[in-house]
Amino acid sequence: MQNKIHEECGIFGVYSNSEDATKLVNEAYLALFAIQHRGQVSCGIALSNDGDVNYHRGLGLVFEVFTLDVMKKLAGDGKADMAIGHVRYSESGECGFFNTQPLVMRYAKGSMSIANNGKLTNTAEIKEHLEKQGAIFQTNTDAELIAYLVARERLNADSVEQAINNIMKKLQGAYSFIMMSPHKLIAARDPHGFRPLCIGELNGEYMFCSESCALDSIGAKFVRDVEPGEIVIADKNGLRSITDNCGQKTSFCVFEYVYFARPDSVINGVSVHLARQRAGAILAQEYPVDADIVVGVPDSGNDAAIGYANKSGIPYGMGFIKNKYIGRTFIQDSQIKRERSVHIKLNPLASAVKGKRVVLIDDSIVRGTTIANIVRLMRDGGAKEVHVRISSPPFINICYYGTDISSKEHLVACRMTQEEIRHSIGADTLGYLSIDGLKKIAHESDCGFCNACFTGEYPTDPPQEKIEDKFARKLESL
Repeated sequence: MQNKIHEECGIFGVYSNSEDATKLVNEAYLALFAIQHRGQVSCGIALSNDGDVNYHRGLGLVFEVFTLDVMKKLAGDGKADMAIGHVRYSESGECGFFNTQPLVMRYAKGSMSIANNGKLTNTAEIKEHLEKQGAIFQTNTDAELIAYLVARERLNADSVEQAINNIMKKLQGAYSFIMMSPHKLIAARDPHGFRPLCIGELNGEYMFCSESCALDSIGAKFVRDVEPGEIVIADKNGLRSITDNCGQKTSFCVFEYVYFARPDSVINGVSVHLARQRAGAILAQEYPVDADIVVGVPDSGNDAAIGYANKSGIPYGMGFIKNKYIGRTFIQDSQIKRERSVHIKLNPLASAVKGKRVVLIDDSIVRGTTIANIVRLMRDGGAKEVHVRISSPPFINICYYGTDISSKEHLVACRMTQEEIRHSIGADTLGYLSIDGLKKIAHESDCGFCNACFTGEYPTDPPQEKIEDKFARKLESL
């Protein structure tokens, strides 16, 4: 776990009757590029032509992995009816090539490809049970486990979508996945709706993706969100769904609104941009302060800073210049490198903050080291006072649903009081958004929220103690 909380990945899929492979590859590329913020370790695209699957995966950013030559080769002879794509972020030690997606495999009913977002809470139990029956797994991903269960169930089910419907009862935790069978593109979302998944349409093509901003990037029309527990099938007959697993209490990850999602996305009927502005406005009510300027930590704090400024009447201004040519986010393996990366990414705009009392808005504090460096940058730029405001509550709990809060060890709020944190980061004052305030930022959403990382109130039973896989560490280095 590093200085910022990260989400595991983003997914995209498209079904088309045009049979234009080049068009599908380009759409997948642009969509993955739009959701690059959801995963920057690896990416992949799989293309299906009547069940014949061609794919490419690699470590790195979308533009690094998918060069023009790679995309031409992927398109092949020019015919395809489906494509799925994936971008992945993984915790340190789990970024090897073997875990890249989409996964592509063959079984008795033909080809199957899958891209998944989220994390199951009963992976260890299911995997151990299957391995004792002779199952062999080649990755550490939930995607492979889901695909195995679907393939086995499909041998007795009437269709692949019915197989998915049957196995959803065995899966606990968070998942939003897109699957290609030989003739169908299928999207499924867990009954709690932890992770986002939406439907789009473009000239008769049907699309599924993690965020609506991916649809915007290719000119597609947003149709609706996939409902929690819903299975949506796209094929030559159009679009249809299975809702047998819908209707449970929903628990959408509220941190999607705080940080994960792009501001121009709309999720569960709520603009992410407006939700973040509302968080800032509530912060201004909960932690007012006399100041001269409100600035956001680029880019995640900017929307909340606008909301704080509008509500407080304190002018909003640009306090930092961000290096736009950084490429991938800095995920460094030492404290010194992490501190240096802050200086490479951000430079204070001294002319805007010198001699002023600054309200500095960011989305979260994890270790506390990054915000401490940013406060120091503000003071180096000449700020007279720095008042830190955070548009989420303190992180105090593990997340089991796909966010990389896997340990309390490095969560500064688990080791220090709010006043101790304020002192350690060098701020004049410090204020976090309250739990009650957090619940209001997307109050018009038609989905309930999971805020367990802030409250410890988990919507499902936490997983049992992890069963150690003695081969996993060796695989992770591949």
